[in-house]
Amino acid sequence: MVLSAAPIMDPQIKPILAALEKNYAALPQEYQGQAAVVLPADKLIACATELKETHAFEMLNALSAVDYWPQTEPRFHVIYQFLSLAKNLRLEVRVPLVGDQPSIESLTSVYSVANWFERELWDMFGIKTENHPDLRRILMPADWEGHPLRKDYPLDYEEVQFSFNFEEIEQRKPRPTN
Repeated sequence: MVLSAAPIMDPQIKPILAALEKNYAALPQEYQGQAAVVLPADKLIACATELKETHAFEMLNALSAVDYWPQTEPRFHVIYQFLSLAKNLRLEVRVPLVGDQPSIESLTSVYSVANWFERELWDMFGIKTENHPDLRRILMPADWEGHPLRKDYPLDYEEVQFSFNFEEIEQRKPRPTN
């Protein structure tokens, strides 16, 4: 069995990372050959516009978030995955957000597909996107309370009963009253 070396970051991305660091105070990172930057929230629109118009990242491939609760500074990272088909490059942009009621500027003016992604971001994490054309729930019912992918979302479930915890579960099971 031959072990291969760790993946190497594509050399085409290095000048792009340097430009983002210089223009937007982005912090470049690399993991397993994949390039990423951590970007201040107020620089997002300008950075995404430059990625699309100057560096040929014509596609916003994915958008999600990570909740670091109980940590609050930052509590969330909004994660954008950009793709350049022309250059065969991928770039992850992470935007840290502080607090329990975070918001970020909408990318729909740059990438129209962000509309659906940002609605999911609101629905699942409660991260509001300012200036979004139609910010409403997309996965959960309209009257749903809370945001299910937040780590502080209450979990209401019945624990599965196995032989090792049978007695403990049996004691906690609700019983009908006569």
